[in-house]
Amino acid sequence: MRGTVDTDRTCADHATGGYTLEAYLAAYDPAVWGRDTVPSGPLEEARAASAARQSAHIRLKVGSDTTIVGLGKNARVRGVNLHVDKADNVIIRNVHFEDTADCFPKWDPTDGAEGNWNSLYDNISVTGSTHVWVDHNTFSDGDNPDSGQPRYFDRPYQVHDGQLDITNAADFVTASWNRFSGHDKTMLIGSTNNPANDTGKLKVTVHHNHFDDVLQRLPRVRFGQVHVYNNYYEIPDASAFQYALGVGVQSQIVAENNFFRLGRAVDPADLLYNWGGTTLTAGGNVLRVGGRAAPVDLVAVHNAARDPDLGTDAGWTPVLHTAVEPARTVDRSVSRHAGAGEIR
Repeated sequence: MRGTVDTDRTCADHATGGYTLEAYLAAYDPAVWGRDTVPSGPLEEARAASAARQSAHIRLKVGSDTTIVGLGKNARVRGVNLHVDKADNVIIRNVHFEDTADCFPKWDPTDGAEGNWNSLYDNISVTGSTHVWVDHNTFSDGDNPDSGQPRYFDRPYQVHDGQLDITNAADFVTASWNRFSGHDKTMLIGSTNNPANDTGKLKVTVHHNHFDDVLQRLPRVRFGQVHVYNNYYEIPDASAFQYALGVGVQSQIVAENNFFRLGRAVDPADLLYNWGGTTLTAGGNVLRVGGRAAPVDLVAVHNAARDPDLGTDAGWTPVLHTAVEPARTVDRSVSRHAGAGEIR
């Protein structure tokens, strides 16, 4: 592909059934609606109908035996969700992905202690697919960053979901040499704690990616055997950062030879977050806070500060991967060569 693939409609073009954000906020304000039940009634029905209209317009299915390659340095997909669903043998390379924004996020007052706004679309969604390679792409929110969204009901108005999510029994997926920047929920592997579909699936390799000023899910994993190696993590801001690797239910993460560069206020214990998992294999990782990079034992640092402890054996040894380079060189190689326009 060459040039820009974009949507030609605004949020107002998708709205139907009398939906307006102002009316939705008035109807489901916790002071009016309460916090015990999810929204229902005419305005929620109008929101759902409007969301369906947007989905029909911006969600593009990617079929089997498909290669999408950006030509040159400026191929761009903006405001569109690429959905790789039940496909095999798909390659996506050298594309800038920007701002796949949900015009109609749903308010759920029962989601967590304070409620949350939930959005629908990823830049790339990989569901039920096999043999997928996502390589040398750049993911961002463009000029509509998560950090610039308002707060409603004292919660962030979340218009973006993932940048690259791999769910619903997808298998044999590689994310390599991509740049993920300025985003909240970056990469989810396994979408629910229900093992019915995902057990034995979600074998994913994540290598030589640049995670730059992103907040969480780098990645977050359930069930999968996920090899995370030679990635460069730049996390400058402690006020927004939540965690890097999310250790979820029955996850089997092997994290090796990654380079973590943290702002001085970022707590290294926050690099791992326990979402119900039990183990993670880590080795050869380095941490730089200010001065020189030094070896870091991710599990030991987590266990010293957080309960419950994580075990150190994920129960498998990766064998299908490229050469693993020394962690101390990862910041240079990844910062120079990751992202769209950098295919050598």
